[in-house]
Amino acid sequence: MIVAGFMLLAVGAVDLVRQFAPRRWIGYLVVAVILLLLGSASDALLPMLIALVVGALWIWTMPDGRTARLGFWPAVLLAMASIGAVVWLGGRADAGLIGDAWSLRSPFGDVSFDLAMLALGAGVFLLESANLVVRAALDGEHTWRPIELVPTAEKSEGEEPATGVAEPSAPRGGFKGGRLIGPLERILVLILTLAAAYPILAAMLAAKGIVRFPEISRDGETGARAEYFLVGSLVSWVMALGAAFLVWWAAHS
Repeated sequence: MIVAGFMLLAVGAVDLVRQFAPRRWIGYLVVAVILLLLGSASDALLPMLIALVVGALWIWTMPDGRTARLGFWPAVLLAMASIGAVVWLGGRADAGLIGDAWSLRSPFGDVSFDLAMLALGAGVFLLESANLVVRAALDGEHTWRPIELVPTAEKSEGEEPATGVAEPSAPRGGFKGGRLIGPLERILVLILTLAAAYPILAAMLAAKGIVRFPEISRDGETGARAEYFLVGSLVSWVMALGAAFLVWWAAHS
């Protein structure tokens, strides 16, 4: 369990650093130091080293400024590794120095350090890393995307998308809320699923479709916007539901 938590935390943290740190190497160093301290204090040096390697590989295979070399397959491998770590390794009886002083209660009972790290890692991954996975899925299927979402290295002035669908004119100064809405939506799906609030979850997902329906209905015969909405939303929901199931499994194993 701790291996999965450290891996997801490392990947999610380096992607946050790539977005917000002006000097990325300082951010990467801070992430490495934090993981080192957590690994040392929780008697989990090997999982910490594995997480650092996974984080470095993730940066190389999932770039944030151009098309991913391997599509979204790194995310599939990460998911398989995380599931395997939770299912076959489970939780530990001793969490080192942190375990001696650790005490965290929830409405569902005591939360171990390993479980807390897994939940934290899953939440951090759903913030920015999941955006990269959604983008890779859209690129892999050659799905039309609004021009402001296409990485600069992939487009040139006057270039049309790979689908051949002409880009609609849109104000360039508007608020680009997709990068914020997606993470908030995934965190809500994670929380509502773990809380078993399925009616609220269903209502939220249905409301998103209703809000986007006027835009999708203007597609005409191309279906480009509908494909963009469905691919992006389904990939995003699958990741959030998968993260919730992983935490649920760890909590009940």
